[in-house]
Amino acid sequence: MSSAMFDLVLQATLDTLYMVAVSGVIATLLGLPLGVLLYVTRPRQILAMPVLNQALGIITNVGRSIPFIILMVAIIPFTRMLVGTSIGINAASVPLTIAAIPFVARLIEGALNEISPGLIESAQSMGATPWQIITKVLIPEARGGIITGLTITVVTLVSYSAMAGAVGGGGLGDLGIRYGYNRFNPTIMLITVVILVVMVQGFQSLGDYLVRKSDRK
Repeated sequence: MSSAMFDLVLQATLDTLYMVAVSGVIATLLGLPLGVLLYVTRPRQILAMPVLNQALGIITNVGRSIPFIILMVAIIPFTRMLVGTSIGINAASVPLTIAAIPFVARLIEGALNEISPGLIESAQSMGATPWQIITKVLIPEARGGIITGLTITVVTLVSYSAMAGAVGGGGLGDLGIRYGYNRFNPTIMLITVVILVVMVQGFQSLGDYLVRKSDRK
């Protein structure tokens, strides 16, 4: 592989990491509270609001049901309004984030489902406020499940970022399509696949390590 191609592969790898990092952080910041809201606003929960819960559930389900490639195209005007362009890594980060938020929310809700109701009842009997229950009971007790959910999200974002290359999103997907597929270069295709696999394995191993560490705590 020539030095010029090496530079392209390196830049594409960094671009993919950038897209995954930006979308993963923003999706976590928005998806975590959404997932908590989905849990605590259920009937007979600490902040029971059935109407709000149903509305949030519908919005979340709609967001999860749209295929990513369609979502990318559908929100191009919004992406252009937000970042000034519809191509490149900044533009690709917008649909990646929007796709990940409902995904994170449902995974967080699932992690909270594993908590014993007795813990919540005990906290309530001691006079804990809903905020204290959320921050001192729910999130700490579901820490391992939350980390697992976020790991799944990051791994999914890696695959989504590769799809973004199909519409000029940049990163390894774009490199594989432009230099591998369009130019009939199987070596570049193989390199991009290998790097993506290594990324996924690395993120998964890191997530598993953090889960084990949180369980020991």
